[in-house]
Parts: sequence; structure tokens; C-alpha cells
Amino acid sequence: MELLFEELKKKNGSKLFNIKRNIVLGSIPNVESEITKIFRQLGTDHSWTFEDLTQKDTSYATHGFHKYPAKFIPQLAKRCIEENTKINEVVCDPFMGCGTTLIESLVSGRKTVGVDINPVAYLISKVKTNPINPDKLKNETDKVLYDLKLYFESRNKNQKMLSKIEIVPMIPNNERIEYWFPDKKLREELGTIFGRIDTIKDKYIRDFCLCAFSNILKNTSIWLMKSIKPTRDLNKKIDIPMNLFSRQIKKMSRGNDVYWNILSTNVKGNLKSYLNLKKADARNLPTENNSVSLIVTSPPYVTSYEYADLHQLTALWLEYTKSVNDFREGFIGSIHKKEFDHNRIKSKLAEREIEELSKKSKKEAESVRNYFFEMQQCFEEMYRVLKPKGRACIVIGNTELKKVPILNAEVFTEMMISSGFKIHKIIKRRIPSKVLPQTRDSKTGRFTSTGEADRLAYAYEYILIMKKL
Repeated sequence: MELLFEELKKKNGSKLFNIKRNIVLGSIPNVESEITKIFRQLGTDHSWTFEDLTQKDTSYATHGFHKYPAKFIPQLAKRCIEENTKINEVVCDPFMGCGTTLIESLVSGRKTVGVDINPVAYLISKVKTNPINPDKLKNETDKVLYDLKLYFESRNKNQKMLSKIEIVPMIPNNERIEYWFPDKKLREELGTIFGRIDTIKDKYIRDFCLCAFSNILKNTSIWLMKSIKPTRDLNKKIDIPMNLFSRQIKKMSRGNDVYWNILSTNVKGNLKSYLNLKKADARNLPTENNSVSLIVTSPPYVTSYEYADLHQLTALWLEYTKSVNDFREGFIGSIHKKEFDHNRIKSKLAEREIEELSKKSKKEAESVRNYFFEMQQCFEEMYRVLKPKGRACIVIGNTELKKVPILNAEVFTEMMISSGFKIHKIIKRRIPSKVLPQTRDSKTGRFTSTGEADRLAYAYEYILIMKKL
């Protein structure tokens, strides 16, 4: 019989619910079996599904600035934050992605620390978390849009440039740019927008416009719109880049207005003391020992390098990388890493999964081994920065590779217990929708379009609320 966590805790009787400092983990036999049993008996908590929310609800303020794969909804982050911290306490997201946890922390009056190894994520999070005075933003973006409008009108009519701003188109010299943007005229239009953005002196407004530029790249490329895989559509009808950019700037400006108005005066006036944002590795957080009250994060899945593919257009245009393969290499668990560096993983469940997967593919098995080892290092770093009795809310789902179940939630629980955490609460939630499609190809286990898939990737996910002893 499935039970919600509190009732399950009473009836299950596992020693894992009562770990104390003086209880050595090794004294609890068959830890992995105990964990598996807990997850099998856990029922769905429908209060965490947020089924009634609309897209408008989940993209309010700056949350709708940029498309981002597999992001959790702000209402989930907000509930984790408000149920587990007090005002002015520090909330950290070691895999900040597009900054959902950070925004909700600031709106809730908490201080926040966020890192991500992905430079595209870093750009998006910077823009979404830094409020800009609406009047100043309007004045500056109006100038940008006006200059670009005059430039394109003058060029189309073969007239002398009327704008005082000289725009030098900026187009990266990279064959992958031509691969995704084969139309020379379209590349030049994008390069002109990019060149005008580069002249903006205010770094916050320049980043704001770069974020808008980034978000229109998929629409202006020949990337198949309904595909999350890098697939070309040679017959794709592409809108005029200037029209897309103008609409995106105006949409983001409206979101910034809302964000500016809901942030407290204290947070806006002391943003540097409330917001610590870095492009960094989750295994090296920019904060001191015992300084964080709560971690709220959704770690990458074992196929996290697929997210690098989704961000390659921005990475190439903004010259964060010259090579997509090099870009993939920095992501946790990437099969594109040139070297693997791992010792014993503190999870028998993980070892079993890796052994089973090695029968199907040694390369994939090594990738999963590396992924779990790197995640173990992340949990050890989380333990370092959390205050005693501080909590970590890990949002994660289970999946498969080559028909081998990869039980991320159970493995993470075992590794975190081995790192010094205890179970505070586990929530099972049904996923009503997700930005990254919930479908996979059974033969490969990789994300695919709904039409090509024959099974769900994740019908449910878990919120592991673990407490530092």
C-alpha cells in the first residue's frame, strides 16, 4: 500500500528515518534494500503537482525570459524555500540553470548563491535575477530598437544611414554558424543586431539584450522547431530576426517591470549582499563552510550533455565555444569527457545499475559511473556549505538507458546518507508537464520527440529533503 511520507515513516520502522551522529551507517544492514523499500511504498503527494497553474503563472516576472530545458516551476522552488528557511537566510542552487531558485529566494527575502558551469545558463540567470530600473531600461532599449530599425530601413531602400550610431555587423567565423544559419542575408541581419548590442555601455542592459538575442536564435535558425535534438529543417519558414528581437525585448521589459515591483526595496538596494552568482563548478561552491541554510536544486540527469546540444546556438554566436564537442565536455556525466576520474561510488544501487548497463554498453556504463561519482562529489560539497541541521531539497526523477532502469532518486538518497545526511522528507510528485519532452526512445533511452517515442521518460519525480547531521 502506498503512503505519504509521514505515515510511511511511522509504519515502515526503518532505522534510516532515525539516523543520529552516534549511529554508524555500517551498522544498518542492507541500506540499499531499505531505501528501495521506502521508495516502493511512497505514495504521490498531489499538493506538490500544481496542476491548476497556467503557463502565465509559471512564467511570471522574469521567469519567462528564455526557453530552458527541464526547469522546475517557480511555485515548487518557492514552497521549498518558504517551508524550510526564514527571511535573510541563505539559499543555494549548485545547478542554477536559468535561475528559478535564485529569483524565488530574492522575491521571498532570502539571500542566495547560485552557480552553473554552463556559460549560457550563467548569462540567463544574471539577466533574470538583476532587476533594472524600468525607465532606464525602456530608454536604452528604445534607442537600440530605433537604431536597428533605421539601419534596416535605410539598407533596404539603399539610402544613407540616418542613425548616428555606426553599426558593425558581428558574425562569428565558425562553420557551425553557417550550418545552422545557411542564409547569408539572415546571418548578416543577426550579426547587425549582435553588433548593435555590443555597443551598449551599461553591462546589465547589454546582457539583457544578449539574453533576448539568445532566445530568438532557434527560431531564426533552420533547427526543427518541434525537435529537442539538433535536427535541421531545410524547408523551415523563418520570421524576420528584427521582428523577433523587438517582440522579445518588449516581452522581457514587461517581465522586468513586474520583477522590479515585487522585489523589496531592501533587496534591490542591497543586491550585492543578497545575490552571489558565479559561473563555476557545483563541486566548488563560492561560499564558506556551514554558511547555507537550504539548498534547492534540480541536478542534471545522466544524459546532461544533451542540454549542451540545446544551447549550442547561443554558445557559438556568443563565442563561448568554438566546438560543440568541447562545449559538451564540461557537463556532468558527459560521455564526451576525454578522461574519467572516479574512485569507489558510495552506493551499491549505483554499482548494480552500472554493472547491468555495462552488459549493454561499456561506454554508457562508464558515463553513468562518472556521472554518479561527480554527483557524489557535489553532495559532499553541499554538506560542506550547509549549516548543521541545514537541508537540501533535491528535485530528481528516474529514467532508463538502454532499457536499464537508472534510479537516480534512490541512488542519490544512498549517496547522501553516506555523505552525512539523514532523510528529513521524501516527496513523490506527478509531473503534469515539463519543458523537456517526457518521451524517450526505448532502443537508445535518449530524449526524442513525442511522435518517435514509445514510452514516458519520467511520469513522476521526487523531492529529496535531506538534513545535515
